[in-house]
Amino acid sequence: MMHRLCFAIVAVGINTIFCQDQIVETSKSQILQSSQKFEGFFDFYYVKSKDAIYLEVDKLNQEFLYVSSLSQGVGSNDIGLDRGQLGDEKVVYFKEVGDKLLLVEPNLKFRAITTNELERKSVREAFASSVLYGFPIVETYKSSILIDITPFLMQDTHGVSERLRNLNQGSYNLDKSRSAIELSRTKAFEKNVEFDVLQTFKGKADGSWIQSVSPESSAVTVHQHYSFVELPDLNYKPRKFDPRAGAIPFTYYDYATDVHQPTLQRYIIRHRLEKVHPENEISRAVEPIVYYLDNGVPEPVRSALLDGAKWWNEAFEEIGFKDAFQVKVLPDDVDPLDVRYNVIQWVHRSTRGWSYGSSVVDPHTGEIIKGHVSLGSLRIRQDYMIALGLTEKPFQENGEYNQKALDMALARIRQLSAHEIGHTLGFAHNFASSSKNRSSVMDYPHPLIRLENDEIILDDAYDVGIGNWDKISIAYAYSDFPDDVNEDYALKKILENAVLKNNSFITDADARPIGGAHPKAHLWDNGEDAVSELNRIIKIRRHALNHFSLDHLREGESYALLSDRLVPIYLLHRYQAEAVVKLIGGVNYDYGVKGTINSKLSYVPGQMQREALQSYLDLLTPAELEIPDHLKDLLLPRPYGYPNTRENLQSQTGVVFDLLGAPNVLSDRLLEILLHPQRASRLIAQVGRDEKQLGLKEVLSKIIEQVFNTVKKNNHAKQIQEIVQQNFLKHLMVLGSNPSTYGHVRSIVFDTLNALKDRFIMSSELDYAPYYIHLIDRYLEDSEFTLPFDSLRIPDGSPIGAIFCDFMSY
Repeated sequence: MMHRLCFAIVAVGINTIFCQDQIVETSKSQILQSSQKFEGFFDFYYVKSKDAIYLEVDKLNQEFLYVSSLSQGVGSNDIGLDRGQLGDEKVVYFKEVGDKLLLVEPNLKFRAITTNELERKSVREAFASSVLYGFPIVETYKSSILIDITPFLMQDTHGVSERLRNLNQGSYNLDKSRSAIELSRTKAFEKNVEFDVLQTFKGKADGSWIQSVSPESSAVTVHQHYSFVELPDLNYKPRKFDPRAGAIPFTYYDYATDVHQPTLQRYIIRHRLEKVHPENEISRAVEPIVYYLDNGVPEPVRSALLDGAKWWNEAFEEIGFKDAFQVKVLPDDVDPLDVRYNVIQWVHRSTRGWSYGSSVVDPHTGEIIKGHVSLGSLRIRQDYMIALGLTEKPFQENGEYNQKALDMALARIRQLSAHEIGHTLGFAHNFASSSKNRSSVMDYPHPLIRLENDEIILDDAYDVGIGNWDKISIAYAYSDFPDDVNEDYALKKILENAVLKNNSFITDADARPIGGAHPKAHLWDNGEDAVSELNRIIKIRRHALNHFSLDHLREGESYALLSDRLVPIYLLHRYQAEAVVKLIGGVNYDYGVKGTINSKLSYVPGQMQREALQSYLDLLTPAELEIPDHLKDLLLPRPYGYPNTRENLQSQTGVVFDLLGAPNVLSDRLLEILLHPQRASRLIAQVGRDEKQLGLKEVLSKIIEQVFNTVKKNNHAKQIQEIVQQNFLKHLMVLGSNPSTYGHVRSIVFDTLNALKDRFIMSSELDYAPYYIHLIDRYLEDSEFTLPFDSLRIPDGSPIGAIFCDFMSY
């Protein structure tokens, strides 16, 4: 008989018996005797006396999905740590090694899709994997291993301290003595378990953003959330990516492909949607896509968000699905971060900011497991304010609120709901849709305002329903074809038919006013003809400014609010101006794919560019830049209790409203994007290929003619013109100093400055001629010379301020 030498260890209430060659199975540890058990995808135990969670791992070497998120945020748009913000999703598995259990993330970016296990192994061993955590084994049972998962949950997985540090808000570290398991949001279900942790970060605040949203900036408390989720079954069929379809790509490298095929594989992200009867033209879905609206949204916003969200069902019906897309209100007992639910969440911040659509995606296949929309609650207030500014005497009829303004703001919220859900369905922005009769909710819409019989009409400010392009995207991504249909051919025909009907898809980088070159793809614009729309919106802006008055205040409201409500009206035309400037040096193209329809590049015709340039330069006249005379005596200094904010135009005149500051800000922005280095380089290249095209020399000549030859009607107009002149010289010198441009650009700038100097020497009309000569001399002597004047910061936030957004934000 063989005997085994055994010994016992008794420590911190855990009894474990070890033998020389094995661990003997024991009963549950004493440490769990008074615990609260949660049974689900993983069973786990909460021990109150230790505020600890012990996880029972019965799935060794079995992959599952690990998702981190933020269940309670900071509340600052600038910091960006929002309630409901999703982190990364990772495929992971538990691996037992020695006395530890490792949480391993395999490298799914590099794969070998083959039945040859040795080939798959060769790729796995070629690229690094990542061990995310090592857990000491507490006990081993017959079919499971017990670990203390609390230290893992108490990590700063979401990167809160790093975000605060990178944004210069202060140096913070996680204080575990002021952190704890949030048991009310810690739950177990059959296919997922959810853990929630209250975390406090201690430190010293350096920035105003964190100080403005924390009751005590030395202790910032948030909640981080963790999900362990069963991976979907293997029946999902990935769909190939086509750059014309508007779908978001999902990529990986497959080293098992044939030599004549690329290793980089491109598919799209999408929800799984299958017909019960794919052979039928119309069928119910095996499992419909259901979105749940945050039950904390108040009316009338709640109804507006529900209406906009439901628009998508029309597109699914057109491809033969009945009730495949549904929208409901989130039940009171459901956590919005539960991965089983697609959620539209209402997010509050101290300042208004972006809304965005995110998704939890299976890294194996690109299948969307959870769509999560975050809608900024202050968005509707900004649109309401814009509508008030456009409405003549908005408070005379109802006193408390104006129904027309509210209706416009609610129309915008409906569109916003549909837009962000579109991202979580797998679709990118389509910024070309505004030139095709508002054909997509995936554009950024500027309100379509009309001026009729000397009255501004807002009834059709925002479109209703999804557009034709959205139906094309849905058809490509979600059509369920019968077995006897060639799917690749059917998908190709969907996109070719779209092109033949003049539908186009152009997304983010191509549409930006700085860097972008496409003449039809813009943000916050309207109309097929950008110049005509600019001329139209300028007339509306003039009308709105001329009728802007004390009637835009409620009885008893501070005059300070008049300057607040003036800002979006003063900047009403700004984004349409950016659409026009993109015609200058603009290039027509599409995301071509070799097939039956050919694609080619073409320049915007020279005459069209010249018309665009003239309309754009007209915006730099004092008449278009100045504040109307009737408002100048009404824009009082802001009173006690009403400080300036980032929503206001800044002042170089102290507490007094800066009548020159607004023209300075606007003209600076207009000249900055007109004289952007990439645009200048395109103008050089285009005129080199076709001498009839608009060139950089001609652009600079036209600007000089506009800026230095405009007739000045009075001294204030003259001051505005001099500000425009200084902004032009600044951006001309910035352009000439940019090392990324062609040498041709710098040479033309050099010649232009010398010609201007000669002109200033001969001028008897320019009061600032000696000063301008001095600046040019300094610059020509030292191209790194720092100009002694700058512009004030433009107010934040689209559609009136600067655009800074990521791939799926709005």
